[in-house]
Amino acid sequence: MIMNKKVISLLLIGGILLLLNLLSRDFFLRFDLTQDKSYTLSQATKDILNELEEPVTVTAYFTKDLPQQYNKSLSDFENLLREYATRSGGMVNFEFINPNESPEKEQEAAQNGIQPLLINAREKDQVVQKRAFMGAVISQGDQQDIIPFVSPQGPLEYSLTTSIKKVSVAAKPTIGIVQGNGEPGFDQIAQVYQALSILYDIESVNLSDPVPQRHKAVLLLNPKDSIGQIGLLNLNNYLDNGGNLAVAINTVEGDFQTMQGSTIENDITSWLGSKGVDVGSSFILDANCATVTAQQRKGFFMVNTQIEFPYYPRVTSFGEHPVVGGLDQISFPFVSPITMSGDSSLNFIPILTTSERSAIKNVPLFLEVQKQWTSADFPVGPQTIGAVVEGDFGNTGVNSKMIVFGDGDFPISEGRGQGNADNFSLLVNAIDWLSDDTGLISLRTKGVSSRPIDDFEEAKATTLKWINFLLPLVLVILIGLFRNQRNRQLRNKRMNESYL
Repeated sequence: MIMNKKVISLLLIGGILLLLNLLSRDFFLRFDLTQDKSYTLSQATKDILNELEEPVTVTAYFTKDLPQQYNKSLSDFENLLREYATRSGGMVNFEFINPNESPEKEQEAAQNGIQPLLINAREKDQVVQKRAFMGAVISQGDQQDIIPFVSPQGPLEYSLTTSIKKVSVAAKPTIGIVQGNGEPGFDQIAQVYQALSILYDIESVNLSDPVPQRHKAVLLLNPKDSIGQIGLLNLNNYLDNGGNLAVAINTVEGDFQTMQGSTIENDITSWLGSKGVDVGSSFILDANCATVTAQQRKGFFMVNTQIEFPYYPRVTSFGEHPVVGGLDQISFPFVSPITMSGDSSLNFIPILTTSERSAIKNVPLFLEVQKQWTSADFPVGPQTIGAVVEGDFGNTGVNSKMIVFGDGDFPISEGRGQGNADNFSLLVNAIDWLSDDTGLISLRTKGVSSRPIDDFEEAKATTLKWINFLLPLVLVILIGLFRNQRNRQLRNKRMNESYL
């Protein structure tokens, strides 16, 4: 009788396992306990997957048996693809190929645009270099896109979702970037251009001609020359008829040769003022700032050292607006304050502000690199340096959106040493928010936030250390007590005369 019960139990367990295995082919489930829901698909991804009309194939070329940090990329990518396949109702198909198995497969990967990387791996107590493939090809019909390298720290969902959107969309929307008034060329904003080209066709806009309303958004970045009356009229017409505009301008500049700060005169500033957006001709200083390289004397030698420079405010605290969501830190060289005046019917939303310890300096001024700054040097509170303005700008009954930044250098690749990826992401996010309604903007910075342990309060860090130390010990003791109690009950039960 007891034997029959054991057989029935084993059969039931086997049946359940078999059923779960069959269900796992069609359903994918995992629990996401991360604070920012890094492993939960965004609504933007779900919408794009639900709108697929033809199957998408993902061919992943991954080398097996890599060091742990790279194997995690393989595991995360495979789990993500399984979830995509489930969420899309089978419209996303995938396969994994190990190119290292044969020269033919290596050649196939290379022909598809996946090049090997040389990484260090430990084998038999020695470090060796290994050729590793970690990329994927996404295709639908004749359309194809490549993820040449699946980075362990990169925004994986953003890369995969944008590639799927890129191959599945029939025609990309267009955006315009103004040229011809001293703006930086496309080569000077290469990172921004590359990120935008994934989802948009980018066209050059000359303001001497009417701005086409087919542009989902137009970017006016750091014009050095005046726009002119005709150009401003064309901007007016575009905005008044429902166009969306991003403007990033300099109203002041600092010269490290003369160490002087001065004003920049440009008619775009007056035009913004006519829209109720005032960009001040003054410098904002912030105690929370980036550093610059300066020479200091050490004994008989002059050495280069990094010195905090309040004229380069660094923003590390962000609100909930989609344009700044997920960003970590952005530095602004020589930025000016933005205020709203005039038409109260327009909605003015500050999205970027300096810290509680800020200051405003009017021109002309001397750039004090070597100054020993104190709290008294920062007497004013947060200053707006980036804002969204929404509403009917021309009383035409059509609403438009405009984003204004009080600095025009922050996204320029060669501008004042700016190389922070978030600087580029901010401008791309702005264009995305103005022109794209898919919600992909939230994915670009998903899962790539930096949380250094130094940012923890001392009490919190101490608590976490004790939890990490004591929790495993407590769990082992509890399991031991539970097993001991269960074994004691079994022994007492067996000693009972009625046990048999």
